[in-house]
Amino acid sequence: MAATATAPTTAADSNARAKLLRFALKQDAIGSGANGLVFLAVAAIFGSMFGLPAAFLVPVGAFLVAFAATLLHLAARPVVNRAAVIAVMVVNVAWVAASAEMLIAGWFPLTGLGTAFVVVQAAVVAGFTGLQFAGLRKASGQHRAARVSGRPLDGGTHPLR
Repeated sequence: MAATATAPTTAADSNARAKLLRFALKQDAIGSGANGLVFLAVAAIFGSMFGLPAAFLVPVGAFLVAFAATLLHLAARPVVNRAAVIAVMVVNVAWVAASAEMLIAGWFPLTGLGTAFVVVQAAVVAGFTGLQFAGLRKASGQHRAARVSGRPLDGGTHPLR
């Protein structure tokens, strides 16, 4: 069986492949961080407008701020950790599922505005997840094919590990 080789990928090529993924992570960080800060800063006001208790919004806000910091850290790394991005996508899918469950099970006496907020933020998170998935696929386009021999053909500069 004849083996074929590809030219090593430069670090610049690797970064270009990971551009969409980094963009998706940063956008998720901005949205998560903004929501988290609002939840923390004005939980009582926000809660009364939407029918969500402040005792729920404060820990969720703290989680979102920490999650946003994690996303920014991942996006800034020279090599984006594939497993970490998959974990982020799992958290996002769980968030969307929990949002749907919140509406279906009636966890809280949401106002009309609160219901709309839960639906919109779940849709936005689903969109971030879709972008992250597309970015991960684009960034790892050569990754799977290059692993035939058990080591990357790109000289180790692939944007995912």
